[in-house]
Amino acid sequence: MSKRRIVIGVTGASGTIYAIDLIKKLKQINNIETHVILSPWAKQNLKIETDMSLNDIKSLSDFYYSSGDLGARIASGSFLTDGMVIVPASMKTVASIAVGLGDNLISRAADVTLKEQRKLIMVPRETPLNTIHLENMTKLSKMGVQMIPPIPAFYNHPKTIQDLVDHQTMKLMDALRIENDSKGRWEGI
Repeated sequence: MSKRRIVIGVTGASGTIYAIDLIKKLKQINNIETHVILSPWAKQNLKIETDMSLNDIKSLSDFYYSSGDLGARIASGSFLTDGMVIVPASMKTVASIAVGLGDNLISRAADVTLKEQRKLIMVPRETPLNTIHLENMTKLSKMGVQMIPPIPAFYNHPKTIQDLVDHQTMKLMDALRIENDSKGRWEGI
């Protein structure tokens, strides 16, 4: 059985913990292959927000790419993937993708994902949102991009930050149609 290829772009918005959790959980699934890119500011946030190093991220990833490597295989539509998640997605990255800039590997891989009509998910991390942010996200949503901001649920009675992160990762894996046994699903009343 061939592995499902998931591209993960990590940008400079706060929330690197969401990307780390997704990469860790995908690593545990045998038929998933991860292709990871960190922007320069994502690398800075990795240092600021976590105790992990870039080498830790590389070791969790099946394939790791430099954000400046526009010749990488994920920059071409002929390299088949099953989708892409940009987590967290900075407003700069959202804007870049909305106008088709493709000036780095994250925005180019997203452009390829769109043109090939594959699944693209963004985890926008900004607040408050101004009209430009909303218009860019609306434009992308109209193109089929799924926006899954990290908005916590409280019906599952989270007790730790990890509980909140787990719920977000569950939402991302659900959107990718990847079975997961995350706790905290709504069971009804």
